[in-house]
Amino acid sequence: MRKWRGFDAAQPLIRRIGGPLGLLGRIVAILLLTVGIEFGASTYLYERSSHFSVREDEARRLAEHLVVARKILNEAPERDRPPIAEQLTTDRYVVRWSTTAPAPPRFAPALDQTRSQILAWEPGLADSPIRIRLSSPGRNSAVLGELQLSDGTWLSFSTHELVQSWDLALGRIALALVPAFAFTILGSLLIRRALVPIRLLARATEKVGSADGIHLEEEGTGEVRQLIRGFNTMQERIHRLIEDRTQALAAVGHDLRTPLARVQLRAEAIEQAPLREAIGRDIGEMEAMVGSLLAFLGGEGDPEPPTRTDLAVLAVTTIEEAQDRGEDASYVGPDHLEIVIRRMGFRRALVNLVENALHYGQSVTLTLELMSVAVRICIDDDGPGIPADQLEAVLKPFARLDTARSRNTKGLGLGLAIVHRAVLQENGSLTLSNRPEGGLRAEIVLPHSNV
Repeated sequence: MRKWRGFDAAQPLIRRIGGPLGLLGRIVAILLLTVGIEFGASTYLYERSSHFSVREDEARRLAEHLVVARKILNEAPERDRPPIAEQLTTDRYVVRWSTTAPAPPRFAPALDQTRSQILAWEPGLADSPIRIRLSSPGRNSAVLGELQLSDGTWLSFSTHELVQSWDLALGRIALALVPAFAFTILGSLLIRRALVPIRLLARATEKVGSADGIHLEEEGTGEVRQLIRGFNTMQERIHRLIEDRTQALAAVGHDLRTPLARVQLRAEAIEQAPLREAIGRDIGEMEAMVGSLLAFLGGEGDPEPPTRTDLAVLAVTTIEEAQDRGEDASYVGPDHLEIVIRRMGFRRALVNLVENALHYGQSVTLTLELMSVAVRICIDDDGPGIPADQLEAVLKPFARLDTARSRNTKGLGLGLAIVHRAVLQENGSLTLSNRPEGGLRAEIVLPHSNV
């Protein structure tokens, strides 16, 4: 099985955390690991935003301007402070005075590093509370701040020039998303690896009861290993049941055919021809019933492998056998069409459909057509058809719809069920429909991949 080598280091931790809780614990541990790492990385990147700093000369000019503005406003009367603040406004800085501190904008990152630069250049400003931040976390932001004066009023300042802060805002968000996406992919791959045994089990369930069933290796968490163990045990039990049933049916078929053969020999000694012929027909019908029962109950473990077969020749042979018996049967289609199918099983399906059409109708037409995406086979008869609400029911085993046809039925009602199963084994479909001009159409569609 292919392994994800890049995650081998994380596997022991995942096993230790998720082992006691099984599959659920492992998934939770993977999610916690990825979310925890992503949270730590995002927190680190966000904290780094506080270390944003302007150029050294910008911090020096801002510090000098704040020292001068604070001294002038502290010495001026309150009534004169607003116009003085206007005069202190320059092309570079905007200065305002207010009795209360302005409310900071939402989502405005603090500039702790810039504040440290200003205080380092003008230590005297450390005596007054000072706050510095960006106006917004966008690409172009202004530096905002408040400085408290000696009487408790506030000097507000901002820069005219916009600060290029891509790495603080959208850039930081983009950087935070990188580990988020990376660890999400990591978590997905780890979860995918943890679910590999379940995917293998899901594929194996499609082959339960078939001849090519597989035995799965027990791996994964405790619950998954227990599930695989139970699946293997169930599959072995099913195979034993199928083998026992097949052997029992073979024995029953042999035991039934032996007395039927003796009855046939004794019937030939009967001098009255009508009685002899009637008993012969009954014996033939009993043999057909036994044959259909053995064919249907043989299970899916059909030893016949798919082989390349000339489907056109197979169809022509089926029609010619009916014609040799004096039946009105015809074939329409190409002379040759090779396809990969189970020859004996599919031939039995064609024979059943043709015999069914001749039993309930006077004539049958078998049409073979190679389409662009599939191969289509149509068997049309001129019988009474089937009620529309019973078209699907007749495909079930032992279905008998005596009232749907004009002639007496025979057999066990397994003919169409055998056809249906043979078509499904070739990944095809069987559809029954009533023809507008009268009669029944049985349509088989085989995928083009079989060609």
